[in-house]
Amino acid sequence: MQKLIIRGDPGIRKGAVIEYGGEELVCFGINRQGDWHGPDRPQLWCTVGTEDEREAYERREYIPMHLDVDTADADEIQVLQAKGN
Repeated sequence: MQKLIIRGDPGIRKGAVIEYGGEELVCFGINRQGDWHGPDRPQLWCTVGTEDEREAYERREYIPMHLDVDTADADEIQVLQAKGN
């Protein structure tokens, strides 16, 4: 599980399935930043992980500040499914 900061909006919402860095990841939670003040385009701060990590996310069995953080532009993200069911 990790935090992924996406510069721009690739059109994803909570539950989306994306491919990043050759890995298929599920967006467990998304916070949208920068609509009013901040960078010139919005940023999506996503908690992402594999499907196997979903239960750990839902039970909060992780420490958010200890997650690895990676950043990417929206065009580096391949959207496999735009939002969860």
